[in-house]
Amino acid sequence: MGAAALMASSSKVSVFAPASIGNVSVGFDVLGLAVKPIDGTLLGDVVSVELAETTESDVQAENTLKVIGRFADKLPTAKEDNIVWSCLLLFNQALAEQGQPIVAVHMTLDKKMPVGSGLGSSACSVVAALAGLNAFYSKNQQFSFDEKTLLKMTGQMEAQISGSLHYDNVAPCYLGGLQLMVPDPEVISRLLPGFNDCYYVMAYPGIEVSTKAAREVLPTSYSRADVISYGQNLATFVDACHRQDKVQAFSVLTDVVAEPYRVNLLPKYQQAHDYLMAEGAHAVGISGSGPTLFCICDNAEQAHNYALWLKENYLQTDLGFVHVCQVDDAGAIEI
Repeated sequence: MGAAALMASSSKVSVFAPASIGNVSVGFDVLGLAVKPIDGTLLGDVVSVELAETTESDVQAENTLKVIGRFADKLPTAKEDNIVWSCLLLFNQALAEQGQPIVAVHMTLDKKMPVGSGLGSSACSVVAALAGLNAFYSKNQQFSFDEKTLLKMTGQMEAQISGSLHYDNVAPCYLGGLQLMVPDPEVISRLLPGFNDCYYVMAYPGIEVSTKAAREVLPTSYSRADVISYGQNLATFVDACHRQDKVQAFSVLTDVVAEPYRVNLLPKYQQAHDYLMAEGAHAVGISGSGPTLFCICDNAEQAHNYALWLKENYLQTDLGFVHVCQVDDAGAIEI
């Protein structure tokens, strides 16, 4: 279908991209887990794409972007500074390279995710934007990029934000489940067998920690002992996932790379960690670069009890929230 035909008849598309736990403690920059609240709350971002409106006086329609949602005021006001706008430019460039017709679109970002939360906020916007554009062109122009091409685009956008290329948020956000990043650019990530019967309590305290700032506190080199510990823990965790050995997996869910250096950036984290572990949690860690805390347990009653305690003892502003989640296997979906 050409651009003229698309302009004559087009359908609006909306894509939701879920929150994710980057690193999952044991896999710095190489593990990521998509999560969803069990009560049906959309914990993530939604991007809608539709054909840009024109009037009789318009010579040519223009691309536009509107930002709404609870955390819209935390984003830059100029559209050129919004990552969703950058996604549109990248997507259009890729279309041009494929010789595909390009039309002007109106995009709406419903920013439901707090910025600098450690929940993959930027990844949610990036994935929802690129997957939304891909779904729009697929539905209206019968052209779409394959999954791997789109995943590479999401990584490119994430690198623009954080200053380094890592897929530990965008891969689970886009593909769902527990993803292991591999050093093959043609593979990028592998889906690991996760522990989908577990509950993941996510507590965002309502304060912001930038990814760049959280990375700057990390040392430039590590001891041999730390390197051995990291490799052994990650290998053991991956092995335990494949054997579905929950006890073994969670026994090594320890962060020797980032958490020891980021604790001071996260008020009340150590207190919460120690309390929840003493109460029987399988594991407690920092989601991504923080300040969100995640806690893993076996049953819903236990998860709700932890959630109540975290609401009283970990939240620090009115923007904070706690959600009881499970693994999101779907990733980015059209809604």
